[in-house]
Amino acid sequence: MFVDQAKIHIAAGRGGDGAVSFHREKYVAAGGPDGGDGGKGGDIVFVADDHFSSLISFRYQRKFIAKNGENGAAKRCTGKSAPDLVIKVPRGTVIREANSGRVMADISGDEPVILAKGGRGGKGNQHFATSTRQVPRFAKPGFDGESFDVILELKLLADVGLVGFPNVGKSTLISVVSAAKPKIANYHFTTLEPVLGVVRVDEEKSFVMADIPGLIEGAADGAGLGHAFLRHVERCRLIVHVLDVSGCEARNPIEDFEKINKELRNFSEDLSCCPQIVAANKADIATEEQVEALRQYITNLGLPFYVISAASVSGIQPLMDEITRTLDTLPPVKHFEPEVIETVEQKERFTITVENGVYYVDAPFMESIMRTVNPDDWSSLQYFERVLRSSGIIDALEKAGVHEGDTVSISGVEFDYVE
Repeated sequence: MFVDQAKIHIAAGRGGDGAVSFHREKYVAAGGPDGGDGGKGGDIVFVADDHFSSLISFRYQRKFIAKNGENGAAKRCTGKSAPDLVIKVPRGTVIREANSGRVMADISGDEPVILAKGGRGGKGNQHFATSTRQVPRFAKPGFDGESFDVILELKLLADVGLVGFPNVGKSTLISVVSAAKPKIANYHFTTLEPVLGVVRVDEEKSFVMADIPGLIEGAADGAGLGHAFLRHVERCRLIVHVLDVSGCEARNPIEDFEKINKELRNFSEDLSCCPQIVAANKADIATEEQVEALRQYITNLGLPFYVISAASVSGIQPLMDEITRTLDTLPPVKHFEPEVIETVEQKERFTITVENGVYYVDAPFMESIMRTVNPDDWSSLQYFERVLRSSGIIDALEKAGVHEGDTVSISGVEFDYVE
């Protein structure tokens, strides 16, 4: 089964917590804090793998979560960093954030792409010793890793895309000029998935041709198979528009040409600007008048026009020569650049609601901090207060009308507000 789109959830690992520990050794008095730092969480890394040609494996696994970093330990031992989680996808996969639709990465090259970064490890209590605070009984928790819901879209890396109505001879053409062996039969929608073929020009030059499953009128709006596969034309440097010049199926090739181009424009404005070469196929069963009428129409549009018969391998070489010459003048295959958005600082990510006199603070970044707060340690409480003030939570509580003695709840922990 050919699957070219999938939605998955990725989550990098959380960093390990810093340790609270004090050096203990015989004959060594007041050894001091020696809690180690937490290890880094694992990244989510995407790499292109040419052994994959479909996204079908993502139908069965939709969550990819990297491991967390290990916690710090005594004797200033740093926790072990977690390994990266490597996800292999077909070359040409474009990754978009599900919520915003922005392009996050285009996995077309050989370099691995880090899509979600693992959280940093928390600092151990060895870092918080000062001349006035010699016994810090708190450490920093590890930071959460990044997580996203993403959509994977496979957009084939092809130089040339064959487009046209069903049963016009696209599959026959690609089988003649390359080693591709698509299914060929005399009925519509024989080709149910894109077919790639490498066309050898000489020993040192070649190009990739893609047989796009038959488009029909309304394809850009979801009709037929075209809607599912129009995305594979987006990367093509050149479009070869295959027409049935014979009209053997009672269709007008000029009307077919106009309808297909309309669907390309409706799907993407960039496709309407893509260079085209028109191949009038099935010329061996067409009349001279049919060929000349189509030739006059296409040449008046300023497009290259070639008369071929893929079944009898007639006129193929001049068409291939024209494709080669045109490709030499065109830029490389389109690459989708990542779209960067401004990040929202953690201190801005909280909300406050008041229910029955209780002030509830919804602040996900505070959850890890709450785990390490020691209510019996004055230094730890001071650190907690500094976080609340620097993040803007205290100012927001005061604006919400909190008074001394009111109950405040953060991540399930309740305490009385003190001015």
